[in-house]
Order: sequence, then C-alpha cells, then structure tokens
Amino acid sequence: MLLIGAATPADLPLRDARWLTSPDLAADLTHQPAECRSPSHDAALRRSEEIGRIAFRAPLLLGGQAARAGLSCATCHRNGRTNAHFHFPGLSGDAGTADVTASLMSSHRGDGIFNPKPIPDLAGDPAKLKISRDPKRQDLEKFIHGLITQEFDGPEPPPAVLDAIAAYVRSMSPGACKGPADVPVVLGTMLDDVSEAVRLAEDSFAAGDKQTGRLLVGAARSMLGMIDERFQVPGEEGSRRLLREADSDLKAIELANTVSARSFDPWRSKWAERVRQFRSAEARSLFSESVVRRRLGER
Repeated sequence: MLLIGAATPADLPLRDARWLTSPDLAADLTHQPAECRSPSHDAALRRSEEIGRIAFRAPLLLGGQAARAGLSCATCHRNGRTNAHFHFPGLSGDAGTADVTASLMSSHRGDGIFNPKPIPDLAGDPAKLKISRDPKRQDLEKFIHGLITQEFDGPEPPPAVLDAIAAYVRSMSPGACKGPADVPVVLGTMLDDVSEAVRLAEDSFAAGDKQTGRLLVGAARSMLGMIDERFQVPGEEGSRRLLREADSDLKAIELANTVSARSFDPWRSKWAERVRQFRSAEARSLFSESVVRRRLGER
C-alpha cells in the first residue's frame, strides 16, 4: 500500500521517483546535493565513517515499513544533506517535510497528530543543530538509536554500525561545502560504493563482527538493486542479468553460516569485468538525464 500510494504518474522504475514532487523530475532524479564532509585523518575513525556512509544508504538498516518501501536515511537526507522535493503520502505536508512521529512508520512514536517538519541538512549550520555532536557525550548515538529502533521500528543495529553512522554524521559540516551545490548521480560512484561495502564487509567478517559484515553485504545488494533500476531500459537486459548474477554471489555470502576470505572469491573474480560492462552501458541507461527525459515524454 505504501508503494501504491507513493507511485509516480510517470511510472518510472526508479524508487526515488515515488516520493518526489519536483518541478523538474528528470533533473531531480539525475542530480543530488553535494556531500559536504571531511573524512578523519585517523585510519580507524575513517573506516568507521565509511561503514556509516554505506549503512546510511541501506533501507534494511531502518527495517519495518520503511525498508519494505525502500526508504533509507539517504532518502530524506540525500548525500547526507536534505531533500527539498521529498513528498511521501502520510508523512509529508509540504515538499521537503516529514512527520517523524507518524504511526505509518512507527508503533513506538506514533502520536496520532500530523505534524511534518522540514528535513534538516546534516551539513547545515551547527548553531541550528538540536543534538550535540560531541563524541564524549554520546547524544548523537542515542538519538540515532532511537530513530532506527523507535521512529522506524527497525531492528537493533550492530554496535559498530551505530557508532559508524554517528561518525559519518559528525564528518559533515558546512565548512566542507567547497564545490558545486549539486552533483550528478553517476554509475561510477555507486559501483565504488558497492566495492567499498564488500571490502568493509570482508574486513568485518575477518575481525569476527558477523553482524556488521552481513549488514554491509546486504547494503551492497541494495545498491545493486538501485543500479538495476537505472538499467530498466530496452536493450539492457544483459546488464540486468549481470546485476542479478552479482547479487546472487553476495546473497550466498549473506546467507552462509560461515564466511571466510574464500567466500568472496567468486565475487572478486568477476566484479572487475562486470564493472567494465556496466560502465560501457551507462550512457544508454537512466543515469543519463536525456534518457530519463525521453522516458518522461519530454523533448
């Protein structure tokens, strides 16, 4: 019912199109705010930030109705920023707002009152932040934990993932916004994110953190699904077949009782060639703004 209520008249296969009310949908689907963050110089903290960045984009982190609808933290906070054209029936009033106490998503915090608020920019003015980002106070970790488990009825996050999301959020600041305000949504970045998620998953399994490893593999699979949406155009059946095969390799790891370095061998042996083939087809896919406009019937 959530998916039906949020469907776009354009009937695009892109999940983001379901909850965008935009004066220029094609531009909105192929561009996003620039990510304003300064990665830590400390290697361990930087690794944690990267885990948080991946988890931030994974619907399975939230669980419940949100995961079933395909919503992630990044749905409202695109690239950790905001989403001025987000509009989800039952959650939003004006575009760019969300009711964080809606019973639609939460059995814990639903208050029966429709009171959507503007979606904040996580790299915005620190003076306007309601939650302290001081790592010594742990206020941010407590807030994120409540958001996942109560606001969205999600499962208990692995401790390393909770710390990682907080680290990722702390890495964002207005001082890091030094380039263009908007950047294109490109295949290369998403493929790099898949690669990074799998690498971090392998490291987590090797360190004995199976919970984090499985979440990261699941996040990589979700990213493959988002890429698959962009290849739902005539003539790209081969690309989608390769995406399904890549997903199957990761699914085997995610569901395995025991995961070792050898578990990733099938994935590693094929991924570079798959990336090459995906990149060769990008211009014909829905990563291209002109292709999206044609799909929308625009000239």
